[in-house]
Amino acid sequence: MESQQAVVGVDLGGTNVRAQVIRSDGRPGLLRPISAPSQAQNGLDATLDAVAQVVKAAIADAGEPVRAVGLAIPGHVDNDSGEVRWAPNFGEYRDGVFYYWQHVAVRGPLEERLGLPVVMGNDANCAALGEYQFGSGEGKAKCLLMFTLGTGVGGGVVLGPGSVDGQAKGPLLLVGGNKGGVELGHTLIAMGGMLCNSGAYGALEAYGQAEGLTVRAQNKLKRRGASIMNDWVKGDLSLVTPKLVAEAADVGDPLARRVWDEYGTYLGAGVGSLINVFAPDVVAIGGQIAKAWPHFAPALTMQARDIAVPSLMDDVRIVRAQRLRSAGILGAAALARQLA
Repeated sequence: MESQQAVVGVDLGGTNVRAQVIRSDGRPGLLRPISAPSQAQNGLDATLDAVAQVVKAAIADAGEPVRAVGLAIPGHVDNDSGEVRWAPNFGEYRDGVFYYWQHVAVRGPLEERLGLPVVMGNDANCAALGEYQFGSGEGKAKCLLMFTLGTGVGGGVVLGPGSVDGQAKGPLLLVGGNKGGVELGHTLIAMGGMLCNSGAYGALEAYGQAEGLTVRAQNKLKRRGASIMNDWVKGDLSLVTPKLVAEAADVGDPLARRVWDEYGTYLGAGVGSLINVFAPDVVAIGGQIAKAWPHFAPALTMQARDIAVPSLMDDVRIVRAQRLRSAGILGAAALARQLA
């Protein structure tokens, strides 16, 4: 990325909003992003005020003029119109009913608060762009697919100019005709399978999200499976989390390892299918669950190899993302740099 303008990258989440300056020489500002509660369910004004708060704090650290702000948002983001067309984690309660964002103007009101131009993008797409530029894509991958594993399963695709026919300058962030595409987590991997939050049955997200892994472990424990986790939770299965399952696998617990093998196998089905679609040279696995990468990577890779066309599999690296926490901020900053 050309180092010409200082910008702010912002990652807006359902719990917190984080912001960090990327200076004109490409270096980040503070060692850690500035963070604050995102007020996601307290109404639009409260959320935008929280975003403005962390952006202004980040700008105070810049040491030089900031030219633009990039904002990563989970949902269907249409930067052309300045709207978030759909974001189920943001909104407000009215008479005890939660109304999530639909066709909400975000860019204009935020620009008024900041006095700076703002560019918006989907959080998973931004994470893919950040990983492409500053992580495993090394700024030169022919095609990078990124999966973010956490509360849901997000995804993004970044194409180098050599991966398309015709004239193109890269990197190209794929967003689809109505700017809401590349929902890799909603790829169907098991017709009629587990229920996904979207209402579909058998989508990758149902198997790859944190809750899917947790429920799988809980069900095995309910069936009186022998595991050190029984001692740790003392009968309270609500204490079972992906982190706990990873800690059990760390000490060689057989049940925990089976959970991770199954988890990796389902992910591999989605990864292998999408390798056939995009022919990437890099598949990066990010998000909080990727911290347990050694426990599910072998099963994921084996299943992907069984599904992907061999000549396509030969040319791909499947790796843990290098930017597990900062990819969204860096990708949003990359969008802002383009705008500046």
